[in-house]
Amino acid sequence: MEGYDIAQICLNGHLANGSFTRRPQFNEDFCESCGSPTITNCPECKSPIRGYYIGGGMSIYTTPSFCIKCGQPYPWTKSKLQAAHELAQEIDNISDEDRIVLQKSIDELVKDTPSTPVAATRFKKIMVKVGQTTAGMFREILVDVLSEAAKKALFP
Repeated sequence: MEGYDIAQICLNGHLANGSFTRRPQFNEDFCESCGSPTITNCPECKSPIRGYYIGGGMSIYTTPSFCIKCGQPYPWTKSKLQAAHELAQEIDNISDEDRIVLQKSIDELVKDTPSTPVAATRFKKIMVKVGQTTAGMFREILVDVLSEAAKKALFP
């Protein structure tokens, strides 16, 4: 049988079980890393979260940022974006204009679109202004939800 199993992921994005139906002995009601409840379905459309691929050797699982059925961000994506926006509000040494550009760029960095390289360029320019410590905080918050294009542009 080929296809995808269902993933069980906590609200903060930690994978609890990538094979929810095939390996139920590994299911967890709460995350062992952060204590948050786990989910197996998109909160918006109730579609199962795609898990490990069944029937073709080893597979590497990457926690998805968006639902493949309705396109909405998963809770962990929303919370990481919210945290990045809050961090942007706390930065003292940038202009209000830079803060607006930063926040728009953050929203584009999690999507893989033609605008992603532009957003990455803008983000990098502002990170030079805020310094390595703050840039590191943004990296820590966003690294798990950034699009592949953004990761390559920001962290070569």
